[in-house]
Amino acid sequence: MRRWLAIPLAIAVAWILFTLSPLWSLYNLADAVRRHDAAYVEGHVNFRTLRLSLVRQIVAAVRVATDADEDLDPRDRQRLDEAAYGLALALAESLVTPDTVIDLLDDGWPEKLDLKKPEDARTRGLSIRGFGRLASYYAAAEMRGFRAVVIPIPPEGPRVERTRIRLRLRGFSWRLADIEMADALRGEIAAKLSRALAKARLSGGGAK
Repeated sequence: MRRWLAIPLAIAVAWILFTLSPLWSLYNLADAVRRHDAAYVEGHVNFRTLRLSLVRQIVAAVRVATDADEDLDPRDRQRLDEAAYGLALALAESLVTPDTVIDLLDDGWPEKLDLKKPEDARTRGLSIRGFGRLASYYAAAEMRGFRAVVIPIPPEGPRVERTRIRLRLRGFSWRLADIEMADALRGEIAAKLSRALAKARLSGGGAK
């Protein structure tokens, strides 16, 4: 009987240890952000998937803004969507570098980019001063199968104010694969691209 009880107990312990493993990578990432260690970030971030994710987020936010414009006909809306994708791709290329990832995770806002932070925006970064702080991140983490975990930053507070990162297991280490931007940042980027698209639209209209 004890032998049969030991098997599920061992499985449970192994699962708990496995779910704890991303926290070590999170702690090291937070330490690298604090020290502005671009070399560490470069080796522990999947920049390809991160760029694709940011493009999708930005295009989706711009599409929401253009869909709200009732003056656009379907053809203009399609052209703006295509232009938004190109602009979002260019912005993601500049946004997803080791330095800008550190800049974003440091306080939840990329200060190096020309983006005005709304006065009412409350964003906080990835800060883990001690192992005790990891308990809050562990409680808020969401395992996605065996190879991915989503962690909100900070773990407490309203969802709209949090940045959410996804760590993915590659081999025996967890790497940063995705950053879901806080609503305020995503909205500001979408507003900036919408203004650029509006100017292009007016210029195109004036040229006709």
